[in-house]
Amino acid sequence: MRGLKLCSLILSAGLLVSAQDLQETPKKTREFQDFQKKVSEFTLPNGLRFIVLERHESPVVSFHTWVNVGSIQDPAGETGLAHMFEHLAFKGTETIGTRNGPAEKKALDTAEEAYDRVEAEVNKGLKADPTRVDMLRAQFRLAADNAQILVAPSEYVRLLAENGALNFTAYSTATFTETSYSLPSNRAELWFLMESQRLLHPAFREFYRERDAMVEEYRQRVESNPQAKLMAELLLAAFKVHPYRNPSGGWPGDILNLRRTHAQAFFERYYVPGNIIVAIAGDVTGADAKRLAERYFGPMAAKPMPPLVATQEPPQNGPKTVIVEMPGQPTTLVGYKRPSQSDKDDIPLDLIQILLSQGRTGMLYNELVQEKRVAQQAQAVATNPDGRFPNLFVFLLVPAPGHTVEETQRALEDLLQRLKSTALDPLLLARAKAQARANLLHEMSNNRSLAGLLAFHSASYGDWHRLFTTLDDLNQVSPADVQRAANRCFVAAGRTTVYTVLPGQSDAPPPPKPPERKSGGPE
Repeated sequence: MRGLKLCSLILSAGLLVSAQDLQETPKKTREFQDFQKKVSEFTLPNGLRFIVLERHESPVVSFHTWVNVGSIQDPAGETGLAHMFEHLAFKGTETIGTRNGPAEKKALDTAEEAYDRVEAEVNKGLKADPTRVDMLRAQFRLAADNAQILVAPSEYVRLLAENGALNFTAYSTATFTETSYSLPSNRAELWFLMESQRLLHPAFREFYRERDAMVEEYRQRVESNPQAKLMAELLLAAFKVHPYRNPSGGWPGDILNLRRTHAQAFFERYYVPGNIIVAIAGDVTGADAKRLAERYFGPMAAKPMPPLVATQEPPQNGPKTVIVEMPGQPTTLVGYKRPSQSDKDDIPLDLIQILLSQGRTGMLYNELVQEKRVAQQAQAVATNPDGRFPNLFVFLLVPAPGHTVEETQRALEDLLQRLKSTALDPLLLARAKAQARANLLHEMSNNRSLAGLLAFHSASYGDWHRLFTTLDDLNQVSPADVQRAANRCFVAAGRTTVYTVLPGQSDAPPPPKPPERKSGGPE
């Protein structure tokens, strides 16, 4: 349920709403239910789906293109390829973003031929001539620079911005890639023109510059961020075979080997009409959207759908522990295997996140930070790294000065044990439900978010109507459902723990394991 989820433990910290927001929830709920009556949908003969939500309060339209492809589809040895399309999203087309289209195409092809010669020599292995490799690489860089001279930087975005476009976003995750922006409603047709050309005639320009940018991005976001680095270690340890184990942005060693030709093949395979959903929200009618979609996107040829991800993670048969040497504040991440977003326990687990981690009123903060004072930071995220497949319920624990990671882990286990064995106070559950409703309604407060939610629910559940049944699903959750979900998820056999020690201390004796008590609830 996207309105309740936090996609990243590192980047998100839960939406807390004011008392006034909660008091206004019934009014917002009525507006929420009215949205459904304003939604229409259609599918072009080539398979491209459109969802249109009419909202005529202001003369603005938000457009959201959702492609069902993410890092889990990265080919072996080419992690980061799906993420590359976040970087290439607004580079333009064969005719937009270039000073001379035919000359640029020839220059790009020349650069690829030079790269082919580099690879051919490198692939000789021990027989490769290092001097020749250096010479061929210099020739490639020269060819790439010649292609760069023909680029008209940011022209695609500039043309849109000159017509009032705002809020450009390109984003990729483990399972999807999305682009979005908003336009004045009297410029809506411009989106249909520009987006259809972007999908019909991509240029893949500045590929190798963006490849270098992705490596630097990894260094800044992961290697230079202790918590993000620890999260990467957690996913790598928790998942043996499922591609969730790979960072969504790719491994640096793989990124440096990506080719422009790889991106072209990936695009041909996954950016097909039947694998794309367009959600539109704002001052537009369904009839106008359909007319423009047929005109601009109709020429896209229907193509076979890409294969589904078939890799299944084998059962975890016991707790795992990883020690990471790292300077700075000791930190622990604890991940428990949990079912996918389609499971009956998905919403109860989202509510557990709110119960445990809704700021200063959450059980984690109250117990570990305020009462026991063993932690200075304690957070919970119900879904990581993504909900499409069975994933992790993750806890972040940072011990308070004078306390240890072992103490924070024991305190967490004690809290989870009580959650599993003691019936939840109905008033606490009611408060968590109110928070969840407020979170979702807040996310639906603007056209841009609404378009994203419609696309998400259509792609994730096969039906955008699922968005509008969320409040009913929330209302049906009982204390017994929460207890069942806790007993199912928070078990030692499915637990992976990653914690830091100072450099040179990883050979110290392992910390004592917290006692495993038998739960009073069902397993």
